[in-house]
Amino acid sequence: MIQDVKAPISTQLVYNHKTNRVALVKLLWDGKEYKIKSIGLHYTYRKGRTLFHVFAVSSNELSFKLLLNTDNLFWSVEQVSDGLPD
Repeated sequence: MIQDVKAPISTQLVYNHKTNRVALVKLLWDGKEYKIKSIGLHYTYRKGRTLFHVFAVSSNELSFKLLLNTDNLFWSVEQVSDGLPD
């Protein structure tokens, strides 16, 4: 089931200077830590002058739609899915 959430989260990212890549490693939401297993989709959009990055990521338990606001560098979880049909 997909559920709209819109809640702030903490993230851990790793930057590799040799490959010039940034990877999401884990996120902390609602008191629980989720290790990111894969990033499925990434896109950007603008709302006014603010650029937003959207990431679809998966952990062992759940899938998340994450949003990064580049003005303030705040992260939020927008949607959560357990992979089961509604």
